[in-house]
Amino acid sequence: MIAETVCSAVAAAGLGIAAVTAYRRRFLAATRIAAYALVPLGLVMTGVVEWLADTAFSPTAWAGFALLGVAWGLFTLTRAVERRRGGTRKERRAAARSARQDAVAPDASAPSLGSAAPRPAARPAARPAAAPRPDSSDDFSDIEAILKKHGI
Repeated sequence: MIAETVCSAVAAAGLGIAAVTAYRRRFLAATRIAAYALVPLGLVMTGVVEWLADTAFSPTAWAGFALLGVAWGLFTLTRAVERRRGGTRKERRAAARSARQDAVAPDASAPSLGSAAPRPAARPAARPAAAPRPDSSDDFSDIEAILKKHGI
């Protein structure tokens, strides 16, 4: 009952401020203020305010919110542990299975059909070594020249 009265008073005050703003020929701002002022009145008329007031003073509702918080905390905890371990149990099994398959020689699992055709390599050849990096003193020569130019 008190919440509905407060919301109605806020709506009336907001509409009054909107009227004063419109009188000053600031119609866009007045329309925005009127829209904000009508929100509490709409909430009262739809019954949301009554539902919120009943929920705020209900111990059962607060116990429900506490249980929702505990559930959220458990979900967060399990997700953190899952990330720390390296994925879900299904993902770990798939990784272990692929590691075991990589350990077996590639020709050992292929059936022998009597063909003498060579099989392509299972892994590409190693990359050529990267070009050696230039001396680090060359990297700073440009910077030193700029600093000397500015007298630093």
